[in-house]
Amino acid sequence: MKRALVAVVVLIGAACASAPNYVRAVDAAVPTSSVPSAEPDKWLLAHLDVETTGLVPGYHEMIDAGFVITDLEGKVVDTLFIRIQPEHPERTSPGAAKVNGYDAAKWKRLHALTPAQAVDTIIAFNKRAAGGKHVLLATFNSQFDTSFLDALMRREGKTWRELFHYFVLDIPSMAWSLGYRDLTNGALATKLGVADEPRVAEDHTGITGAMLNVRIYQALRRVHPQVAR
Repeated sequence: MKRALVAVVVLIGAACASAPNYVRAVDAAVPTSSVPSAEPDKWLLAHLDVETTGLVPGYHEMIDAGFVITDLEGKVVDTLFIRIQPEHPERTSPGAAKVNGYDAAKWKRLHALTPAQAVDTIIAFNKRAAGGKHVLLATFNSQFDTSFLDALMRREGKTWRELFHYFVLDIPSMAWSLGYRDLTNGALATKLGVADEPRVAEDHTGITGAMLNVRIYQALRRVHPQVAR
């Protein structure tokens, strides 16, 4: 029996060792016993918005990303905006280019980062901005933004769970639970009386989207103070 148990442990260890780096990174992430309701001062939000070459993560790629770090009340702590040069610009869909104005030559002139540089920058920024606090991602379309962030970081053997809590906050879901039935950030911004982001492709970026998310979150907090309590 003892030998069988040892064999099982060896097999499990071998399986873990052969797992991709991003899987091992998830397993190495230290869970927290802290919760925002009990220790709000130990938590931050990372409002994320990304622009991409299309709608399918893993095939289409991120071409920019905006992060806005805030406290739980929505007060801005720090921001990051980066452009990323995708490896397959030829996969860019016409609809995506119309929204965000992606052009490979233009991105080169704007000193867009390689995917590897982008991942290193995202990790360094978020670790510095967090300052040892726990961080929850907050997005306007959680499955879209986290899927593209995950695809970007996986290719470099990393995972966003090294930086952020397992749970992700979805702003439309917050608004929906309060009676708002708007599914676009522009419509919700209008209803809440906050400034929209630019809708001209050249000015429409991840950071303008992330800042709009923050304004919407702040407005929901003003109208419904129980949000984030």
